[in-house]
Amino acid sequence: MIARQGQGLAFWGGAGSWPRSFRCMTDVLTWTVQQRLELEERAELLRKELAGVEARLARLEAAEVVFGEWAEATDGGRSSSGIAEPGPVAVTPGAAGMRLVPDRVDGMGLEALTSDYRRIMEIVADADGPVMAKDVARALGRELTSGKVEPVRGQLRKLADRGWLSRTGAGRYLPR
Repeated sequence: MIARQGQGLAFWGGAGSWPRSFRCMTDVLTWTVQQRLELEERAELLRKELAGVEARLARLEAAEVVFGEWAEATDGGRSSSGIAEPGPVAVTPGAAGMRLVPDRVDGMGLEALTSDYRRIMEIVADADGPVMAKDVARALGRELTSGKVEPVRGQLRKLADRGWLSRTGAGRYLPR
């Protein structure tokens, strides 16, 4: 088979060999596919970046609107907005990420616990021996259903894990 030179075709050299132009076309096709894949990957990254920029822009626009409304209501901050200023906040266990049951250290008293946990500690201390979760639930005046006893069991386990109580192998609790 003879083809014209200079127009992308070449002489076919026989069975099993590819014309030179076909090898070049394969190379071009491979390069084109690689370029398309790289550009698709880059386009996806740019779409994600654009989504982040648009989200940030939306937050800034919202802040601008809120600040604008505040500035109008307060004459640029020169007069009171009529919004009550927050007073001092009492820090209690469980607030702002504080643990309800802190790890017990020497010298720490029951005042470090919330009232619910202090009441559980008093019940365990007043018992004649090791107590079970249902005994504490009963003393707290709760029904003896699993929905009422299991939360008490969780509280007892938390007190034991943090060093406030001792837990026996049978799941009973003692004061330390």
